[in-house]
Amino acid sequence: MSHPIVALQMEPLSQIIVETNTTFALGLEAQKRGYKLFTYTPDDLSSTPNGIVARGRWVTFQDQSSDYFTQSDEALLNLEEAQYVLMRQDPPFNMPYITATHFLELLPKTTRVINNPAGVRNAPEKLLITHFPTLIPPTLISWDRALINEFIHVHGSVILKPLFEFGGNGVLLFNPGDQNLPEILNIYRTLYNAPPIFQKFLPEVHQGDKRIILIDGKPLGIFKRIPPKGQVRSNMRQGGRPEVCEFTPRDLEICAQIGPILKEQGLYLAGIDIIGDYLIEINVTSPTGLRAINRLYNKNLTQDFWDGLTSDISSFNN
Repeated sequence: MSHPIVALQMEPLSQIIVETNTTFALGLEAQKRGYKLFTYTPDDLSSTPNGIVARGRWVTFQDQSSDYFTQSDEALLNLEEAQYVLMRQDPPFNMPYITATHFLELLPKTTRVINNPAGVRNAPEKLLITHFPTLIPPTLISWDRALINEFIHVHGSVILKPLFEFGGNGVLLFNPGDQNLPEILNIYRTLYNAPPIFQKFLPEVHQGDKRIILIDGKPLGIFKRIPPKGQVRSNMRQGGRPEVCEFTPRDLEICAQIGPILKEQGLYLAGIDIIGDYLIEINVTSPTGLRAINRLYNKNLTQDFWDGLTSDISSFNN
């Protein structure tokens, strides 16, 4: 009997940092459970008369900092043959990303796509938070200079972020009277197609933000990310340092409100970011943090991921 297949739609393996990469951790656990792993990038997807296919490579993972995978020669896989497809490529959330969701949505129900591609398409993380206005800090998404100036006048220091980027890329702090804002907005217009997002600056970020991992709508892990001294970006890609922390009543209140929505939309794995008492982002495209939680708390969220997925697929909607 042939091994069941997990297909990993991700960035090239040569570019990942094994110690922090959630996709690698999920693949490693699947491999331990007897799944055969196939990796490919979104550009390798094709819609053909015979179905959705991906050109990639069969891989074997080794949990070590170097020589962490071996791979086959290039191969073509009809994704209908896979039991699971993990849609794990990094944003930006752009038209190629959206196209990939449409391709994966064509797969039969016998192939489970995590996260649900329609759910991902309808839930870009910096927009999804606007569905929960009581949980987020004052937020403006706009190119309108008058509205932007009024927002800064009312709220003082603000954080400016590209709407569809990730990992802290393009995040800037603006203080009232900063003369660089018009030029920065001009640069944003050149680099990004979507209006930027402005949020009231929360000084609690200097003590770190919190990443919470939700699996099937339930909060199963949390850690704090401490930004480098003098910085406001605490993402680990930007040098943030992970530390142990505990759930607060407000954290659990936020999770209780958004968890059922994530479950309903088939967003099986999500990572939310909280600063102080406020929800900042809901990450559903390629949320990270499982390896940090596993190390900090001696847990194994990758086991929880696969245990939940294989024991109760009724909640997963593809």
